[in-house]
Amino acid sequence: MQVANGKIPTEDMARARDALGRVQGIFSATVVGQRDLYQALIVSLMARGHVLLESVPGLAKTTAAVTLSEAISGSFSRIQCTPDLMPNDIVGTQIYTYETGKFSTQLGPVHANMVLLDEINRSSAKTQSAMLEAMQERQTSIGGTIYKLPDPFMVLATQNPVDEEGTYVLPEAQMDRFLLKEILTYPTPGEEIEILTKTAERAFGKSTAQPVTTEDVLFLQETAGRVYVDESIKAYVVALINTTRGGGPRPIPDLRHKVRVGASPRGSLALMRVGQALALLNGRNYVVPDDIKSLRHAVLRHRIIRTYDALAADIPPETIIDDVFAAVPTP
Repeated sequence: MQVANGKIPTEDMARARDALGRVQGIFSATVVGQRDLYQALIVSLMARGHVLLESVPGLAKTTAAVTLSEAISGSFSRIQCTPDLMPNDIVGTQIYTYETGKFSTQLGPVHANMVLLDEINRSSAKTQSAMLEAMQERQTSIGGTIYKLPDPFMVLATQNPVDEEGTYVLPEAQMDRFLLKEILTYPTPGEEIEILTKTAERAFGKSTAQPVTTEDVLFLQETAGRVYVDESIKAYVVALINTTRGGGPRPIPDLRHKVRVGASPRGSLALMRVGQALALLNGRNYVVPDDIKSLRHAVLRHRIIRTYDALAADIPPETIIDDVFAAVPTP
């Protein structure tokens, strides 16, 4: 059992640094820009979480997922969600063979190290629930038999903006199961020129870095869990989450007009786990307040349910999150 006491040997820190450097080298050789996307993916991978991405098409989501799976020597599956997609299409099914008179099990595409669930909000609620159950339990049940999902296992789900036609909004309770929700933006003009140049010169994917193994990923996950979190940092995290609920050391007076439901204890766990992963990513064996602040929007934007007044006033969740962090003293 891993203990977050910060007692990580120097050789383990060096191994983690080497593995992370190789993954970043392979990723940056294929994906231009998208630093936030890379950080969200690698942090979620180390924290044993899943990522929900919201963006328009064409922003390298599929390329990023494929590249990351190659960088960790893992298997990859892509599931294109449609309204007629059934749960068995994802988890697997039993097929009857006439020659033998027996059923055989065919595992679904969710049985991979890296799963890209494209346009999850185009699938029905029943299919969404089946996928999210597999994400949470890390196993599937086919014909009464339990099949463990591979380890490491991470889902990268994408969704269209909710105002597009033909989409089914994910319930808040299901969105809460994603460790991070990242909103991608268009590349800068300079990055887009680099994309054109690399495409013309066929320079994508030319990295000298060797992929890491899935054992290295499991080592990174175990090491991230050992990163030390001081009691003052834990109290800081709890104070932040309590403030989203209208409490905390310095309650925000008008928060109840903006937030209908604050973050759950799962939000506290997410902030801490992300902080540990970021600390390791930055070469430290202990968490500092900046590790908690760095990905605050991605951790909390899908965990805070705004009031109708806030929605009508078009107050973004990021503004509310910034108000919460401004109200809580930094240790």
